Amino acid sequence: MHILFLTDNFPPEVNAPASRTHEHCRQWVRAGHRVTVVTCAPNFPQGKVFDGYRNKLYQRERIDGIEVIRVWSYITANEGFSRRVLDYVSFMLAGGLAALFVRRPDVVVGTSPQFFTAVAAWFVGMMKRRPYVFELRDLWPESIKAVGAMKESRALDALEQLEMFLYRKAARVISVTHSFRENLQRRGIPGDKIGVITNGVDIAQFTPRPKDEALEASLGLQGKFVAGYVGTHGMAHALETLLDAAGKLQQAPDGDRYRLLLLGDGARKAALVAEAQSRGLRNVVFVDSVPKDQVARYWSLLDVSVIHLRKTELFTTVIPSKLFECMGMGIPVLHGVEGESAGIVQREDVGRVFEPENAEALVKEIVELSTAPERLAHYRAKGLDAAKRYDRGALATAMLKQLQQVASKAA
Repeated sequence: MHILFLTDNFPPEVNAPASRTHEHCRQWVRAGHRVTVVTCAPNFPQGKVFDGYRNKLYQRERIDGIEVIRVWSYITANEGFSRRVLDYVSFMLAGGLAALFVRRPDVVVGTSPQFFTAVAAWFVGMMKRRPYVFELRDLWPESIKAVGAMKESRALDALEQLEMFLYRKAARVISVTHSFRENLQRRGIPGDKIGVITNGVDIAQFTPRPKDEALEASLGLQGKFVAGYVGTHGMAHALETLLDAAGKLQQAPDGDRYRLLLLGDGARKAALVAEAQSRGLRNVVFVDSVPKDQVARYWSLLDVSVIHLRKTELFTTVIPSKLFECMGMGIPVLHGVEGESAGIVQREDVGRVFEPENAEALVKEIVELSTAPERLAHYRAKGLDAAKRYDRGALATAMLKQLQQVASKAA
């Protein structure tokens, strides 16, 4: 089977969509299938083309047996709604055009978070008379309303109509959460055309490891209890809560024993760094994004991992992919997200749940776990056991079966 996959995030980018797509496609190639990925020059989240790449009209490479076609797109940092939409639309047009020249795909997949990539996949599928599959990673445009990036308007109504059109036209919708599936069913999309393949972890890459002593020393973390956030610093993540917690910890009698490590980039990164400096927060360490093969070194420094999103109804339906990476590395989780993902944390017993945007609750959990080595050891063991149930290889195989079913019906 030949799978044509359209995505605007792909390695060497290290965000969740890029990692999921790469790991799935790599597994499909190993299973004997041909995979072609149409993407753009790697630039997320800073809006700067990675070293070794150029934002050219058309270029090809091969990564782990995957044929990768990169097209020109308008590149901007992950900030400013209008410019990001221009980024999305430019890739939709260039990626859709390039995909038309890919010979004989059996199925065309378009992935979110934003759905303009799915528009290109639908168009290519229609032109080639091949089934199109929508991989649903985010309820867009509902998520941009949730973070205040866009208000009720005719433009938003039009986007929501386009969203429903794409669900209806898809031969199959593959959702990353059960909550997304339920949302679509309430809106009239038949449940039998919606599959669920959750995010997971590459357990060959994310495995327990001792603290990287050289890295620990370079960041001044020796002898400290380290709570860390690894991921995008965006509007949706409300990382000001972590700064509030850092301020409270710094004022505590034994406050110098705590450090908060924030690794990543995003629309709010510069503002967060400036705010930490203005508050005089000596216990916050910021690190810019690092290559994918270096991420595990930074995970190793954490005593607990903080996962956090804004307190809003929409985010009760998401499952942050970093939760599974924490499981794979045996890192206890402090989970500031309500809903389906909180249920996983509690069911698998891999950490503790606290109320989103509640700095006092976060501080309480950090302080309590810093003096409970037996409890930390319990969460580590439970995480390693749970990771086996979210192995990315098994999930890729499950998704492949759904793509094969779609392709066989269209044959």
